[in-house]
Amino acid sequence: MEDIAAGAAGYLKLCELLKENNHDVVIAEEANVAVMCNLISEKELLALIDMKPENVELVITGRGATAAVMEKADLVTEMKEIKHYYKKGVTARVGIEK
Repeated sequence: MEDIAAGAAGYLKLCELLKENNHDVVIAEEANVAVMCNLISEKELLALIDMKPENVELVITGRGATAAVMEKADLVTEMKEIKHYYKKGVTARVGIEK
């Protein structure tokens, strides 16, 4: 329940940021994963794309984007790991991976 509440709060914050239109770039970090985990709905994520002002770049990250999100997006990128410092023992860093 705590995760769902956090997802809802994060979604409302994203809506607020887009409506205020004070930023050139708004990042919905791991929003695709939030949809996969049922923390927010696909419908809500699609609504974010619809409410985005023309002058704002909305970046939605996370694996597992739905077909509908990919269809509505202007740009879809798939990243592939070639080399990662985790394999050398570097653990998740605050502010970067966690």
